[in-house]
Amino acid sequence: MTAVVAESAPKRTPEPELDPEGASKAQRFTVFVFVLVPLLALVAAVPFAWGWGLTPLDVGIGAAFYLVSGLGITVGFHRHFTHGSFKANRPLRIALAVAGSLAIEGSVIKWVADHRRHHKYADAEGDPHSPWRFGDDWRSVAKGLFYAHMAWMFLSEEKTSPKRFTPDLLKDKDIVRVDKLFVPLVLFSLLTPALIGGLVTMSWWGAFTAFFWAGLVRVALLHHVTWSINSICHTIGEENFEVRDRSRNVWWLAVPSFGESWHNLHHADPTCARHGVLKGQVDISARVIWAFEKLGWATKVRWPNAERLAAKRVSV
Repeated sequence: MTAVVAESAPKRTPEPELDPEGASKAQRFTVFVFVLVPLLALVAAVPFAWGWGLTPLDVGIGAAFYLVSGLGITVGFHRHFTHGSFKANRPLRIALAVAGSLAIEGSVIKWVADHRRHHKYADAEGDPHSPWRFGDDWRSVAKGLFYAHMAWMFLSEEKTSPKRFTPDLLKDKDIVRVDKLFVPLVLFSLLTPALIGGLVTMSWWGAFTAFFWAGLVRVALLHHVTWSINSICHTIGEENFEVRDRSRNVWWLAVPSFGESWHNLHHADPTCARHGVLKGQVDISARVIWAFEKLGWATKVRWPNAERLAAKRVSV
């Protein structure tokens, strides 16, 4: 008998971690505009507030959009889509993708791809936004802080590959659809406050102040709070749990970041739905996930495990 030799299956070439096309000049310019314009609005906010133009209506609209878009990032983009801290039913999953897009921090697939890459190479070569990329001396750290905080988005020539880091999201038709609607969602996020302000006050001035405060300033504030997790929370703060990187806890960012600044535990246990696990560590995002679970919208929530936490706890 003639032996039949089975052909070995061809080896599958892994997807490259960086998009081979890189980041185009147009993409870098777009990010630069989205970063710079809200930042200038934030700088102008102080003298503007002292003189005229800020109303309780502007504050209310801005707070509502900050809450929805901010939790869309923390609960949706981060804990759900990036790390799978819980399972969401279809309506909640779509709502979280839309809400996170309103923060104007990038489309859902791009945001998740960058963040998963960050966790794979945290504070090492390959991390898209480590503040330690230039060295440990003070000049290098100062340069690194600026780079990690915002400059990496428009200076980096590298573009994270969605095929490599988000194959699950690329297979989800709902999420792909929301991802493609990013530009209309950006316009909705910026212009709806103006529409509300104009209709309530029945004036163009009311529309303008709402656009400025609840649109531009609100986006700028949320951006810098989010970016502070990449920069400040990888530079200063407390280390309560053992990690392989330099992630730290920064208490004074906990409320505006909805609990994201308990960053040390997050890097010690990335899939955990609660980041503030120690006494007194307020974690608004975890409470929202808890509410979703009670309503039956979220299942298989990965709550903290006492034994796992104890094993990673830093001795005091």
